[in-house]
Amino acid sequence: MSERDARRAKLAALRKAGVDPYPPRVGPREAIAAVRERFAERDAAALAADPPRAAIAGRVIALRSFGKLVFLLENGERLQISARKSELPPELFEFVKRLDVGDFVRVEGPVWRTQSGELTVDVREAQLLAKGLAPLPEKWHGLSDVEARFRSRHLDLLVNEDARRIAIQRSRVVGAMRASLDERGFLEVETPVLQPLYGGAAARPFTTLVVGGLDRVYEIGRVFRNEGVSRKHNPEFTMMECYQAYADYRDMMALAQALVQEIAARVLGTTRVEYAGHALELAGEWRRVTLRDAIADATGIDVLSHADLGALRDAARARGIDPGDAPSWGRLVDDLFSAHVEPSLIQPTFVTDYPVELSPLAKRSPTDPRLVERFEPFLAGMEIGNAFSELNDPDDQRERLLASRRAFEAGDEEAHPLDEDYLRALEIGLPPTGGLGMGVDRLAMILCGAPNLREVIMFPHMRPSAEDAAEEEGA
Repeated sequence: MSERDARRAKLAALRKAGVDPYPPRVGPREAIAAVRERFAERDAAALAADPPRAAIAGRVIALRSFGKLVFLLENGERLQISARKSELPPELFEFVKRLDVGDFVRVEGPVWRTQSGELTVDVREAQLLAKGLAPLPEKWHGLSDVEARFRSRHLDLLVNEDARRIAIQRSRVVGAMRASLDERGFLEVETPVLQPLYGGAAARPFTTLVVGGLDRVYEIGRVFRNEGVSRKHNPEFTMMECYQAYADYRDMMALAQALVQEIAARVLGTTRVEYAGHALELAGEWRRVTLRDAIADATGIDVLSHADLGALRDAARARGIDPGDAPSWGRLVDDLFSAHVEPSLIQPTFVTDYPVELSPLAKRSPTDPRLVERFEPFLAGMEIGNAFSELNDPDDQRERLLASRRAFEAGDEEAHPLDEDYLRALEIGLPPTGGLGMGVDRLAMILCGAPNLREVIMFPHMRPSAEDAAEEEGA
C-alpha cells in the first residue's frame, strides 16, 4: 500500500469512528512562541514541582520513537509533544501513534523538560484539526530544480527555512518603507493599474494629485512590463513611487539614501549588508558620479563630445566596443552604461545628470541644456530606482514628447508617447516637484541576500510546465 493509500485508509477509519477529520472549530490554544517564552526561565525541577498546563496547535513535522514523540510547527516555531502510554487512555495513545507528518493537531497537557532540557508538552487531550493526505517531501530544500520550488511555493515555504525567512523579511521591507514615508508626511494613494498610454502616463495620476494640492504622495503597487525573465527582471514586480512638491532631484537623492538606510536598520538591525560576496555599507553619504564621467572612466568615450548616433558608433568602434544596433544616440548611451558601468557599481552610488534624450519627463539642467536633473541609485551592480526633478514647463514637455514620438516611429520602442491629458495637467500649474521610483523587489533581494529576483516574489512569472503545455495542446 502506498503512503497516500495508507493515509486515505486512516481518513476512512476516522470517519467510521465518528471523528471529523476537518472540524470547523479549534479549541483554546496558545502560540508556540508564547509557550516557549513563558517557560524559558523555568528549568526541569521548577516545572516538575508545579507542572503548568499548555494548549498548542500546529502541523506535525516529525515523529520519533514510534509516535511517542511528536514535533509540531506553528508560524515557524517548533515544540515537542510527548505521549506516554502509562499515563494515557489506550484510545488517546493510539490516536497520537496514528498521526502522520503533515497532519494538523491541537494538544493540551502539562509542560515538562526532557533530560536534554527540551521543553515538551505531555499529551492529555488531543484534537485532529486537519488530516494530511499527501506526504511532505523529505529533501525539498535540496532540490536542484528551482522551477519546481517556485511552482509549489506551499511546499517550499513548509520545508525550506530560507524561503520562509525571505518571505518574512520582504514583508518587513515593505512595512519599513511605508513607515519611513508616512513619518515624513507622505500620503499613500492608489492610482489606476490600467493606463490608456504606457510610459509617461504612469506619472500622470501622481502629477494631477500634486497639481491638486497633495504635496507629498506615494504608492507601493504592482507594475507590469513586457520583458523577459532574468536574475534581475520579472514581468510583474512591485514599485514604490513618491512625489514631493517644492523639491528637486537633490532632495530626492537625500530621500532615497535615507529610505534605504532606514529600511536596512529596521529590518536587519544594521546598515552593513553582505551580498554576493560583497560587504555593502549603506551608511554615510553615497558616492555621486555623472553619467558622462562614469562612461568615460569605464570606456574612454566622452558621449557628449560625440553628439549624434553615427559619431558615437564610430567612437565605440575605435575603442574596440561593438555599438550594436541601438536605434538612437540616447539608446546607445544607455547600452554603453549598462554593459560597461552598471556591473561595477557595487557600493551605493548615485549616477546623475542624464542626457535629455533619455529623460523626456525630467527638468533640464540649468548649467547644461543637453542634460536633465535625473539620477539613478545603484547597489550591488543593479539599478534600484530612478528619480528626477519633474519637468513642469508644459511647452518644453510638449516639444520633448513630440521628439520622443519621432524616436518611436524611427524604431525606439521605449520612447514615450504623446500624452495630451498630461500636458493639460501641466498647464494648470505644477510646482517644482521631485519624483522618485524605487524597485521594491530588487531592494528586498539585496537586503534578504537572495540570489535572484524570483526568490523574493512569492509567485514569480513561470513558463508553462510540461503538464500545462500538454493539456493546452490537447484542448
